Amino acid sequence: MAEKQAKYRLEIQQMMFVSGEAGEASPETTGIIEEIVRQQVIEILTQCNDSAIRRGSRSIGVVDLFFLIRKDIAKTARLKTFLSWKDVRKTAKDTDEKGGDADIGAGDDPIGGADVPGAGGPTVGDATKKNKRSRIILPWDVQSFYAEQVPEREDEEDEDEGEMNEATLQRLKAADERTKDMTREEYVHWSECRQASFTFRKGKRFREWAAFGVVTDSKPNDDIIDILGFLTFEMVQTLTEEALKVKAEDDIHKSKSGGKDSHQDKKRKRETGLFDPPAEGHAPVGPHHVQEAYRRLQKKANKPKVWMGGPRALQRTKIQLI
Repeated sequence: MAEKQAKYRLEIQQMMFVSGEAGEASPETTGIIEEIVRQQVIEILTQCNDSAIRRGSRSIGVVDLFFLIRKDIAKTARLKTFLSWKDVRKTAKDTDEKGGDADIGAGDDPIGGADVPGAGGPTVGDATKKNKRSRIILPWDVQSFYAEQVPEREDEEDEDEGEMNEATLQRLKAADERTKDMTREEYVHWSECRQASFTFRKGKRFREWAAFGVVTDSKPNDDIIDILGFLTFEMVQTLTEEALKVKAEDDIHKSKSGGKDSHQDKKRKRETGLFDPPAEGHAPVGPHHVQEAYRRLQKKANKPKVWMGGPRALQRTKIQLI
């Protein structure tokens, strides 16, 4: 991808920095990542469009996106939490815009405001209940099979939250390792980079970039755009983390072989001499590291299958979602 065609170079650099890449990635590296993410988004929209048609719907829904990632329990749980808190923020914002007087009626219980001197509105407990995070139930969940739902308890946790919490703890641990030696200014910059997004206040650009009008005729709602923004950030993060592993293996191979590139296997190993130049600083992830990381991620998703022969065996391998 040429640099003049890149639309998310800055955002990708910020996401890579949050994911552990301390160096400044080249335009070629960010261009490859951008093209990979774009292919992934187009594949997501294509599969969601097919899923919506099978459901008898003309437009893509949130359930179609959940259906694609249903096997990744931790990611599904994180996405449920993301949408639940988004609904809480929206409800709280609507309540603030209406004002406190909108909830005060002539028939309100006068004892309701006894806990707060001079208060005539709902109690804190009622406000907390209104802003409580709602639980998202998908069509394939067991709870959706019944018309009546069991009331939720305060100490009740979702079954999928265990895996989500474990994955979240791993991410927090990695983030702590990356930021423990940062100065105050560096950490502020790192915190700002965490807000990088493909979609936040970039809806029109994202729709044109992802070819919404070509892949699907339906106009996506805000939830679809927000979910895609959530998924694209995780794609860049996963690609960067895998590319850093590839680069670390490449650096170990270089130090052992004494060569500059991993393909120079025939160079003899030598010790560092007295007059050798000092070692170079941290080199950023290169395009070949990203390509190898993408190949490994696709290899993990494309599990080996039994060769059946025939014309179906010659079909193009479908892109696997990261």
